Amino acid sequence: MTKPEAATSIDGRGVAPVDRGMVAQAMPQEADVVELADVFSLLGEPGRLRLLVALLAAGELCVGDLAAVTGMSGSAVSHALRLLRAHRVVSVSRRGRMAFYHLDDVHVRMLLDLGLTHTGHTTARHPEHEEGR
Repeated sequence: MTKPEAATSIDGRGVAPVDRGMVAQAMPQEADVVELADVFSLLGEPGRLRLLVALLAAGELCVGDLAAVTGMSGSAVSHALRLLRAHRVVSVSRRGRMAFYHLDDVHVRMLLDLGLTHTGHTTARHPEHEEGR
């Protein structure tokens, strides 16, 4: 009786080979990667992130309420909301003359919840701030 071969072998450097075909198949289309990077860059600005957290907590808010709870000007809120709407991060519903903003879908809510959970139980290390230590 022979021993079964290992599922992966180790190359001469002691590193298990990578199934490049499997990794390539898992890679999203270039347009999707670019769009996701755009979404993450939107989330990387603290003012826009405050708006999203406010919407996460409240469900929906108008520009005036968003400005009041975030400390941003109404024009800054409106500009940020235009960018967030263009990338389908927030949506708007109108009631008469009032516009109310909310997170676009459950995926945005999950992304924010997961990010907040992650930062809530980890401590970020910033190598650029640790150079003098």
